[in-house]
Amino acid sequence: MDIRRVECLDGLRGVAALWVLIGHMMILTGFRLPLVSKPDLGVDLFILLSGFLMMFQYRLRAGSEDWTAPGTWMSFWTRRFFRLAPLFYVTLAAALIAGPMIYADRVAIDSFLGQSLQPPERYIDASLTNIALHLSFLFGLLPDYAFRTPLPDWSLGLEMQFYLLFPFLVLLGRRIGWIPAALVAAGGGVVIALLAGAAGLDYPMPSFLPLKLQLFLAGMLIAADPGERSARLWGRLAAALLLAAIPVGGEQDLLHFAVRELLVFGFFALVHWRSLGVIGWISRLFGSRPFYWLGELSYGTYLIHLLIMQPVAAVVIGQFGTGLGAIGRFALTGAIVVPATYAMAFVTYRLVEIPGQRLGKAVIKRAAGRNATRAYQTAPEKIAAP
Repeated sequence: MDIRRVECLDGLRGVAALWVLIGHMMILTGFRLPLVSKPDLGVDLFILLSGFLMMFQYRLRAGSEDWTAPGTWMSFWTRRFFRLAPLFYVTLAAALIAGPMIYADRVAIDSFLGQSLQPPERYIDASLTNIALHLSFLFGLLPDYAFRTPLPDWSLGLEMQFYLLFPFLVLLGRRIGWIPAALVAAGGGVVIALLAGAAGLDYPMPSFLPLKLQLFLAGMLIAADPGERSARLWGRLAAALLLAAIPVGGEQDLLHFAVRELLVFGFFALVHWRSLGVIGWISRLFGSRPFYWLGELSYGTYLIHLLIMQPVAAVVIGQFGTGLGAIGRFALTGAIVVPATYAMAFVTYRLVEIPGQRLGKAVIKRAAGRNATRAYQTAPEKIAAP
C-alpha cells in the first residue's frame, strides 16, 4: 500500500456523497431505482472509509507520535473536531433558521407522494437543549435528539463517538493484535447495542456507536501494514467481511447485507490489488482530478444538499404535480440541486472548511509549544562538573 496516498479514497468519498444525494432526491421526488435509492448504504460506505482513514493516518504518524500519551489523543481529537465542526456549525445555524420553512416544504412533498409525515420537532426544534446537544456532538447518544434537525447530521455524532474511542482501539490493537482487537471491540459493541435495545432505547437512526462500530472496525482492518504477507491480508479481509455481516444498526434485509459485503470486498480490492487489470483502472480513475474534487467537496455536499433539495423538490411538485411524472420530477430537481449543491460545497470548502482546518493546526501547534515551554521550565537544572 502506498504509504503517502491511497488514490481510490478520494473518489470513493465523492461517490458516497453523491449516492446519499441521489438517494434522498429519489425519496423526495417519488422516482426509485434499485440500490441507488438507499442513501443509508452511502453512509455505510462513508463509515467504512472513515475507519480506514483513521487507521491509515495512525500508521503514517506512528513513528512520530506516542499513542500511550494523552497529549497525542488530544491532538487527534482536536484535528478531528476542527475537521467536522466549522462547517457543521454553519449549516446547523442555517438549518435552525430555515427549519419551519423546510418543514412546510417537506409536508407538501410527503403529502403529494403519500409518504408518512416527518415529525415536526425534527425541523422546528430551536430549543437551547437541542442546540447545546448539537454543538457538543452529544445528540447522537440520545434517541430523542439523534435526528432532530433538517440536516443528515446523525452520522456526525456517530463519527465523533468513534473518534473518542479510537485511541483506545489503537492501544488495544497494539497489545493483542488488530484482528483480535477488532473482534473484541465488535463483540462489546453488540452486547451494548442489545442492552440498549432491551432498555427501550430506540434510535430513529443508528447514531449510537455500538450500532455501527463493526463497520468502522472493518475499515480499520483494511488499512493493513505496507508489505503485509498475503496470508495475513486474507485474514484481514475475512475478519472485515465478518464484521460487516453483524446484524445490528440500520436495515438488515438481504440487499443491505449483500451490498455491505460487496462494499468491504470492493474497497479491499481497490486498496490492496490496485495493480491488477480492471481493479487498477478503477483505482486510478477514482484517484483522478475530477474524483479528487468530488472527494474534497464530499463533506459539504453531504451537509448542504437537503437544505437545497427539499425547497426545490417542493417547488417542482407545486408547479408541475403529476403532470411531469416521477422521472421528470427527479430530472428537473436534479438539474437544479446538483450544480447548486456542489457550488455551495465549493464555496464553503474555501471559506469554512480550509480555514477551520488551519485553525485546528494552529491550536495544536500552540498547545505543543506551551507543553514544551512548561517541560523546559520544570526540568531540573544540570550542574556543571567541577
